Amino acid sequence: MSDADEPVVLVVDDEPDMTRLYEAWLSDEYEVWVANDGHEALERIDERVALVFLDRRMPDLLGREVLERIRERGYSCRVAMLTAVAPDMDIIRMGFDAYLTKPVDREDVVTAADRLLSLDQYDDDVQELYVLVEKRSSLERAVPDEELEENPAYEELEDRIEELESRLDETVREFDESSFRAMFREI
Repeated sequence: MSDADEPVVLVVDDEPDMTRLYEAWLSDEYEVWVANDGHEALERIDERVALVFLDRRMPDLLGREVLERIRERGYSCRVAMLTAVAPDMDIIRMGFDAYLTKPVDREDVVTAADRLLSLDQYDDDVQELYVLVEKRSSLERAVPDEELEENPAYEELEDRIEELESRLDETVREFDESSFRAMFREI
């Protein structure tokens, strides 16, 4: 694979040691750009960036603000929050695709990159379901059950996941054995 064929991953963290570490972990598979603050990230990002690993708490611009500006500018790249900040209920409304809580290891970061960059091969419902399940999983690891059960935004999240799962189950049921045989014959 030539460098031009490698997806570009932008790693944003205010700790240069962390950006260098993530760059080393990812550089075998991806072209990696680094930024050590939110302003630098916004200067570096362009349409070539396929994935951003974004720290949530930085001194100049919070990760949430960087994420909002990325989306406002119309970039459709995947964004994974990679942060020491435990997830809380406000992540439900944030426009990221995955949430990784530090400390992480090489396998966590590479696996997240691989999964997120493979999402584009799936339809919109599958992509949305993946993102929502990631958010639910992050919240369930960090927020007490009682708080989740009492939160209307979490209830909306659960309802949307259930709706998408039902829609996808119905689509799968529509495939009968002959449809699969015909599909595989064409392949």
